[in-house]
Amino acid sequence: MNTTQYIINDISPFNIETAIKEVQVAFNQLTYSHIPISKEGRYVGCISETDAHCFESEQAINGVEFALEPFFVTDLTNWLDILEAFAMHGSNIMPVLNSKNQYMGYYELSDIMNIFNDTPFLNEAGGIIVVEKGARDYSFSEICQIVESNDARILGAFISKIENETVQATIKIGHTGMNAIVQTFRRYGYNVVSKHEEDKFLEDLKERSDYLDKYLNM
Repeated sequence: MNTTQYIINDISPFNIETAIKEVQVAFNQLTYSHIPISKEGRYVGCISETDAHCFESEQAINGVEFALEPFFVTDLTNWLDILEAFAMHGSNIMPVLNSKNQYMGYYELSDIMNIFNDTPFLNEAGGIIVVEKGARDYSFSEICQIVESNDARILGAFISKIENETVQATIKIGHTGMNAIVQTFRRYGYNVVSKHEEDKFLEDLKERSDYLDKYLNM
């Protein structure tokens, strides 16, 4: 997917010799978390809004160069890696450099998120299953085999959590009859975290529990 169409270049990087007060004024007018900074015509990093408002307004940016965050992506970076970069740096803009390390502009987080919103994972009808298994025991090939063996197709899957040697996977399936898939995951030793109305296993447990309660209260 070509993301370069989303590059915005309406704001040029501030020169590193610019006074902090000009950056502070810019932040007051914008909704960005960071502003790009250049030195001798080359991008050197971003200054955050939080840092900009902490520094003395009369000093120049080069006096606080240590605070610059040198994050960026290139014009060839995959959109998923761009999303990861946004998350890693807690920014809502992401500078874009070309193969010669020249500044091209920046991405806005909302534009890249819209790409994700347009994927089948979000915009096609289907069901979500969340499963857990030991980090050494699970495999994506097995997860795909379980789903496809039940005549369903996978619209997307990702690791949504890793904790205490347990991996949690979230799978979107283009299929409404989820019970057979859920039961197959259990047979393969997966813990099904998500709740499903069609889950016969849970219905049976509830019926047995209700029967036991009734028996104990006789």
